[in-house]
Amino acid sequence: MFKPEGIIPALVTPFTDDGKSIDEGRIREVVDYTIENGSTGVVPCGTTGEFQNLSSEERKRVIEIVIDQANGRVPVIAASGHSSTKIAIDMTKHAKDVGAEAALVVTPYYHKPTDRGIFEHYRLIAESVDLPIVLYNIPHVTGINLSWQMVEDLADIPNIVGLKDSSGELKYMMAVLEKTKPKISLLCGHDEVVLPALAVGCSGAILASANFMPDIWTKIYSHVREGEIERAQELQFKIQKICRIIVKSGAVGTKAALNMIGISSGNARLPLTYGGELSYEDAEELRIELEKIKKIEVKPMKVEVKAEKPVSERFALIGVTPQTINKFKIKFGEAFVGQGVEIAHIDLMLGSKNGPIGEAFAKSKVNPTQGHESLVAILEPNLTVKPLTLIVPTVTIKSMRQASMIYGPAQTAVAKAVIDSVSEGTLPENIADEIILIANVFVHPAAVDRKQIYKNNYKAMRHSIRKAMESRPSIQELLENKERSKHPFKYTP
Repeated sequence: MFKPEGIIPALVTPFTDDGKSIDEGRIREVVDYTIENGSTGVVPCGTTGEFQNLSSEERKRVIEIVIDQANGRVPVIAASGHSSTKIAIDMTKHAKDVGAEAALVVTPYYHKPTDRGIFEHYRLIAESVDLPIVLYNIPHVTGINLSWQMVEDLADIPNIVGLKDSSGELKYMMAVLEKTKPKISLLCGHDEVVLPALAVGCSGAILASANFMPDIWTKIYSHVREGEIERAQELQFKIQKICRIIVKSGAVGTKAALNMIGISSGNARLPLTYGGELSYEDAEELRIELEKIKKIEVKPMKVEVKAEKPVSERFALIGVTPQTINKFKIKFGEAFVGQGVEIAHIDLMLGSKNGPIGEAFAKSKVNPTQGHESLVAILEPNLTVKPLTLIVPTVTIKSMRQASMIYGPAQTAVAKAVIDSVSEGTLPENIADEIILIANVFVHPAAVDRKQIYKNNYKAMRHSIRKAMESRPSIQELLENKERSKHPFKYTP
């Protein structure tokens, strides 16, 4: 009897650009990428695959495509669950007929049946289809927790071979392992707790983030199997922020990550939205973290401030080859971070001292607007940041408390973001004396949390600098440009 183990991606379902149809070519590309990078199996049409937004015909077709493309290289565990027992049986029969190795069956949802109904649901599916069945517990989505007592009872059914648990509850996993091992395999479905789950005895993991970094998860899995816990810890901590973002954003964040690394997977279907489940702030943080683990290649780009002064620096790009910028004029970047009254909004311009930015800088210092007096960013007394950075308050300052927020934590955050951007190479150190940054900084008059103001403005300034240097559009441009909004992760400077 088949027993699932190892690192198994919960595959996304790529759609065409208009979202109306599944995209067979993109599906095949994702399958190949995951297998070629170490996956020991694949799961089509699960939660990350947006099964609830697919018709039954689409689900069946996706499973057929994945099985065909996998071509026996790894087992295909087809997600065939449904809130209707009848439909779940039909989907599971189809999975068997087209060659799936096993079926992943989610706990019935929406009506929230009692334990009796849940047991009968799984029993009937298992008895109706001669195919290995993997139970699926994901209570934050279904509204029902598949109790360990229920799993213990279901484990006695011969062709129930595993449980995918996405609760993230280690004590639950421990109880299941205690009561059912070695009858069934326990697979972790929560990206943030994979390492401890493997360490206590899970057979593997079915993960959304394994779509775009199966190689890293495979290394973690191997380290744990070989008793190299410290090496596994080191890797898990490197990707922990990515895991948090993906767990929170699901299919939207997973597709964003794939698009960012060059594996086209389109957008999620409504009601899932970029800017919703995956906030603009988290999208930018996700991209930064993918750069850190070298999933996004940092390529050299030649920048010329003046014809006689070429400078070679490294810049992070998405789908853009190295190129020469012959005229370094004005660049724009915009970022929103946070929520409520502590939200940060940075609207940034940068350019040569000898151009319009230099003129704007001089005018703002000579003729300041009352209530919007500009300030040169300093990291500490008498230490002006380079490149020279001017902070201009967006909201009219009417009180000392308000001034203390904009010229205190917000100003310090902007200065630190500039320094860090130079350090990491986003702003070329060689041209730091040649350019000026002007940042319109929004701080809400009712904002009171100085620590949050600092954190939000630091992220917003850092994100806006990266967007400006990479000539990526602002959030407003994305919303207003209908054509580009269909491809929110593909930018061409």
